[in-house]
Amino acid sequence: MSDYDHDNIFAKIIRGEIPSKVVYEDDYVMAIEDAFPQASVHILILPRGSYVSMTDFSGKARDEEILAMNRAVEKIAEQFNLKEKGYRLIANTNDHGGQEVPHLHWHIIGGEKLPPMLVKAT
Repeated sequence: MSDYDHDNIFAKIIRGEIPSKVVYEDDYVMAIEDAFPQASVHILILPRGSYVSMTDFSGKARDEEILAMNRAVEKIAEQFNLKEKGYRLIANTNDHGGQEVPHLHWHIIGGEKLPPMLVKAT
């Protein structure tokens, strides 16, 4: 994944072209419920900017955008009562990292005891 596709599903959601359940938003970030949740709480945190991946975001985003993404995690964890017991924060990056949509997004997953991230081969 290298070029940003302005017609990807998250770009369309941010523009309001596709409905979604927004749980948090500010000038730099939109957070929505995942359409296919993997736990009782599964939120996607999207920067409003056109960033393909974590690598792209880290290299090009302004400091205020980076700060807003990090602060959104804290606010969502508080909103969904995840802070005390914990949660998982995931950013899949590029093909080998399992990224499916070419728009940076973080998964915040919790609300229950989560299984190990990877099953070790025996």
